[in-house]
Amino acid sequence: MIQENIIITSTVHNKPITGDIRYIPSKDKKPLILFVHGFKGFKDWGVFNLMANEFAQNGFVFMKINLSHNGTTPEQLTDFADLEAFGNNNFTIELDDLKDSIDYLFSSSNIVPEKELDLENLNLMGHSRGGGLILLKAREDERIKKVITLAAINDLSNRWPQSFLDEWRAKGVQYIENSRTNQMMPLYVQLYDDVLNKPNRLSIPKAVKEMQQALLAFHGTEDETLPIVMAHEIKEWKPDTKLVIFENENHVFGAAHPWEEKSLPEVYKRIIKETRDFILQ
Repeated sequence: MIQENIIITSTVHNKPITGDIRYIPSKDKKPLILFVHGFKGFKDWGVFNLMANEFAQNGFVFMKINLSHNGTTPEQLTDFADLEAFGNNNFTIELDDLKDSIDYLFSSSNIVPEKELDLENLNLMGHSRGGGLILLKAREDERIKKVITLAAINDLSNRWPQSFLDEWRAKGVQYIENSRTNQMMPLYVQLYDDVLNKPNRLSIPKAVKEMQQALLAFHGTEDETLPIVMAHEIKEWKPDTKLVIFENENHVFGAAHPWEEKSLPEVYKRIIKETRDFILQ
C-alpha cells in the first residue's frame, strides 16, 4: 500500500491543510474518497486510519485532510496545539479548504499518478460537522460525484440556545471543554456571524434540497450529539437519499480516541461495504 503525507497550500489564508493519501497501485484507475473530520476532530482520530486502509484494500484512493483551522499543526497532527486557529475557524474557511483540497487533486501537484486515479469518480465523505460541510460543498462543485455522511449535522443556524448566543455576543468568545484533553477551546463570535451573514451559502437544508449528487447517510439511533431526527429530516429534504440507520449506535459508531484495537468496529465494516457498493453501483 502506498501512503503519502501531503500539505496543501490555502489560496485564502496562511494556514496549511495537512492530509494523507492511501491506495494500492494497480493498472486500473480507482475511484477517490475525500474524507473530512468533524468538530474537535482530526484526520488521524480513532479508527480513521484503519478505515482509510480498508478503503484502499477495497480498491479506492482514500484521502483524509485536516481542515486548516481545526487546531492541529503539521508538527502535531493529533494534538490541539493551535487553539487560536481553532477559535478563529468558521464554515466559510472550511468550504475554502475543501475547494483547495479538491483543486489539488486536479492539479499537477497531485502525488497520485494519473493512471491510478479516476477523477471523474470523486466522492466526498464526512463525519458530524464534516458531514454538514460536504453537503454544502456538493451544491457548489459539480466535480463531486457522490456524497456519504456519517452522523451529519443538518442545520448550522439552530445549534445554540439564545442565552448562549447573547453571552457569546457580549463576551466575544465562548469556551467549549474538550472532555478528552481537558482543554477549554475558544470559539470566537465570528463563527456565529459567519452563519448569520451568509444564510444562503451556509444553509444545509437549502443545499440538500438543491444538490444533484446521490447521497448515502449513516446515523445511529443513540447519537448523543446530533439526534437521529437530523438524518430523517435530510431524507425528507432529499427523498432519494439512501438512509442507513444503526440501532443503538452513538455519534462515533462505537469508536474512540485513541483506538487500541487492530481491527475496526463491526459498524465501520458495514459502513465500508455499504459505501463501496454505493459508489460502484
